[in-house]
Amino acid sequence: MTLFALYRSVDDPTALPVAVSERFSWFSALLPPVHALIYRHWDLLGLFVVGLVALVFGARYLGPDASLWLYILLAIACGFAAPGAERRALKRRGLVSAGHRFAADADLARLAVMESRP
Repeated sequence: MTLFALYRSVDDPTALPVAVSERFSWFSALLPPVHALIYRHWDLLGLFVVGLVALVFGARYLGPDASLWLYILLAIACGFAAPGAERRALKRRGLVSAGHRFAADADLARLAVMESRP
């Protein structure tokens, strides 16, 4: 069972809700800039670039081993931050929260929200 954050459109009540799974994103952890560009998470991309620039400039003082482990830590942080970036992007697009549901997959979470509507 996965926890899903659900968002619905205010303008179109017949539109299906959008489900965002609240779990670690392997795609975002393995390829952070690619994930951010594909899903248009500009805030996550900006933070990743700032962190990467800090690592590049700090590598002289930290050493190569510490820089590698800090990059891995930065990539893991991007994997954990991906669901939050998706939720912020949906809010910027004008969708409102419809709550959270535990479900086996996104379709069942959407169905649970649609059944609970008055």
